Amino acid sequence: MNENLFASFIAPTILGLPAAVLIILFPPLLIPTSKYLINNRLITTQQWLIKLTSKQMMTMHNTKGRTWSLMLVSLIIFITTTNLLGLLPHSFTPTTQLSMNLAMVIPLWAGAVIMGFRSKIKNALAHFLPQGTPTPLIPMLVIIETISLLIQPMALAVRLTANITAGHLLMHLIGSATLAMSTINLPSTLIIFTILILLTILEIAVALIQAYVFTLLVSLYLHDNT
Repeated sequence: MNENLFASFIAPTILGLPAAVLIILFPPLLIPTSKYLINNRLITTQQWLIKLTSKQMMTMHNTKGRTWSLMLVSLIIFITTTNLLGLLPHSFTPTTQLSMNLAMVIPLWAGAVIMGFRSKIKNALAHFLPQGTPTPLIPMLVIIETISLLIQPMALAVRLTANITAGHLLMHLIGSATLAMSTINLPSTLIIFTILILLTILEIAVALIQAYVFTLLVSLYLHDNT
């Protein structure tokens, strides 16, 4: 097969214009809203999941940290919907783009770090030099802690990109193998197709878990600086 495995990760265009912005704006339109006093089961379930998730993330925060609750809930909803929509055939997943993930995490990480230096500058600087450090190791430890701080957004973005991309590539390979084997051996095709179904279920779980982990780590960065 001459098909490019990474063709599905190329940002789509419409009439030569990038369509990534439209794709990014599309998931919020799928979130149902209600104008009535009594909600239906779908809205009730959605509100219950949002409250449960926000409670899990905001329990450890103080009053200042809880002001970020709306932003964090919006972030996890956005990542979840884009990850799930990316599992549909012939679709594009924005979270497979490292630039997209960096654009999400860098402003949040920078805001949390700046807030930490403004409100708790002594505690923020104390992270660069653990207590009881021998004097000869002080310059080296300061450099290491500075690098570890600056690499946090890159590590978070790469984690999300790698997990989503790996799952999509594996589904593509197994799907191609299923199609190729369908004209050769029917029992083998059924076995591979069963593996594909199980992998799809796993990828749905990965899409949900990665959205939660991404938002939770941003929440932990915020907790360390408030």
